[in-house]
Amino acid sequence: MDSLERAESDTGRSGHRPLERQLTEVYRLFFNHYGPQHWWPADSPFEVIVGAILTQSAAWGNVEKAILNLKQAEALDPLSLRQLPLDELAELIYPSGYYNAKALKLKSFIEYLGNAYQDSLERLFSLDVPSLRRELLSIHGIGPETADSIILYAAHKPVFVIDAYTQRIFSRLGLSPPRGNYATFQALFMENLSPDEKLFNEYHALLVRHGKEVCKKVPLCDQCCLRQICLHLIQR
Repeated sequence: MDSLERAESDTGRSGHRPLERQLTEVYRLFFNHYGPQHWWPADSPFEVIVGAILTQSAAWGNVEKAILNLKQAEALDPLSLRQLPLDELAELIYPSGYYNAKALKLKSFIEYLGNAYQDSLERLFSLDVPSLRRELLSIHGIGPETADSIILYAAHKPVFVIDAYTQRIFSRLGLSPPRGNYATFQALFMENLSPDEKLFNEYHALLVRHGKEVCKKVPLCDQCCLRQICLHLIQR
């Protein structure tokens, strides 16, 4: 059963709450329109982590250029990154922007992984979700969105990633929580959907695509697959 089938199956559960139905309907419309996204594009969990740090305030195309530079320098592993001088690392990741700050963030993660887990992501990812999230948030340069991206896409554990696209889309749909911060938006999904890593992965990827292509700062409402349920469009 794929993510769409699981979501649609959940819709038919007895006692299903209205918000659950709405979230599932949004997912169904996205999936039928865009299809599976096959996200996150990476060759390894470690590459996912590097990408999650580099994509802060950056377009993914620029992150791909930075990751390619690291691969060509044979520096996309903990030991190689640890041995790489900070200025050389910053130069390699230059395309991602904020390269000096991001070089420090990568170094901070690598030092933590080495000191606490002897470079073993398997050991780090053996933690339960709350513990893993606390540890990641304790590392310099890793905030909630980055931590949750690592947990979902690298550790393959069910946590919903919230970003600006998600907040914008659900605000326009009229489904934003009363206090629209990261935690309350995350609770909207975590408390109303089954804790399914594959569903969370696909849903977030679909939100990102829709936010980039259609639900922009100036939305392209005539192209929107959510036209029939969008409060923003209905109120126009």
